[in-house]
Amino acid sequence: MYEIRFLDGIGGIAAADWDALVPDGNPFVSHAFLSGMEAKGCLREDYGWRPYHLGIFEHDRLMAAAPTYLKGNSHGEFVFDWSWASAWERAGGNYYPKLLVASPYSPVPGPRLLVRDGLDAEVLRNQLTAALVDEADRLGLSSIHANFLADADLDAFDDRWLARADYQFHWHNRGYAGFDDFLGALTSKKRKNIRQERAHARAAGLTLEMRGGDELSDAEWRQIHALYELTFDMKGNHAALTARFFQYLGRTLGSNVQVALARDTHDIVAMALFLRGGDALYGRYWGASVEVSGLHFELCYYRGIDYAIRHGIERFEPGAQGEHKLARGFLPTLTHSRHYIAHEGFRRAVADALAHEASHREAYREELMAHSPYAAR
Repeated sequence: MYEIRFLDGIGGIAAADWDALVPDGNPFVSHAFLSGMEAKGCLREDYGWRPYHLGIFEHDRLMAAAPTYLKGNSHGEFVFDWSWASAWERAGGNYYPKLLVASPYSPVPGPRLLVRDGLDAEVLRNQLTAALVDEADRLGLSSIHANFLADADLDAFDDRWLARADYQFHWHNRGYAGFDDFLGALTSKKRKNIRQERAHARAAGLTLEMRGGDELSDAEWRQIHALYELTFDMKGNHAALTARFFQYLGRTLGSNVQVALARDTHDIVAMALFLRGGDALYGRYWGASVEVSGLHFELCYYRGIDYAIRHGIERFEPGAQGEHKLARGFLPTLTHSRHYIAHEGFRRAVADALAHEASHREAYREELMAHSPYAAR
């Protein structure tokens, strides 16, 4: 018999037991990443985050899990439902709290229904989604949202869940021998533009390098975090991740954290932070205290592509949004989310909105691909 539990923190589950459910070493649902978020001050109730992780146990052995949160707002999710919340509250309902299945602050596709491999995997995924619905109904919540799902998760969501999709821009390694080989696959105009951007960045007199997280001192991590914080502040956004969390990532994940750095003598003046897991490199955070032509593209995109080629990594996901990525070799890739809306009338209204949204999505992709940076073969 399986036992279903909702837990107010991941610390009560042994790291080895949780990570045994994570396929391909995905860093964003690893015990280290999620527990670091909780322990290092990134997830706070006044930020709208309350851990409420779902676990399925067999005689105290963890068989399946889903990283789950009671959310008091929609910040840090990247699948935007602000208009749904506004409509529901105008009608007199309470949209928040809601249940969210996701990796906090991480618009990265990956597994969300974590199960042990074997014959029961499909059954366990179905039990996870059923348990989420039962709990939301028991608590009288408006909705459940499962964001940036892996393909293996999708069949576990029955027709009570609304499907939503969007596009991100991902780079794929076609067995390139080096960065110049990648450039050779592009149209001449795009190839010329990238070379010019890289030349501008190199001409600024800064020292550019890629360093592993375990190669950086605490003082360097503090500089990196200060740049991340500065960039968020300049855009009028809240920098939720703490310096302690950045240092923790470097110590805990080691070389699976990579940071592209620009130094002016000894001072770090720009950075882009990446995580590596399985067959993918993930670009996450950028920060700079200087304005240098081409530097953002160099650190955030071209250093990541170069690293992926040198290490035989299959794909590079540089983060959410950004049509400007298309011209730099990143192609539109579909992402998936699923949404359970408890009230039937509200559910029909959201379904209509999603149908309208979907009608424009494929036309958008066709328009993007008409401007593909790759030369015809």
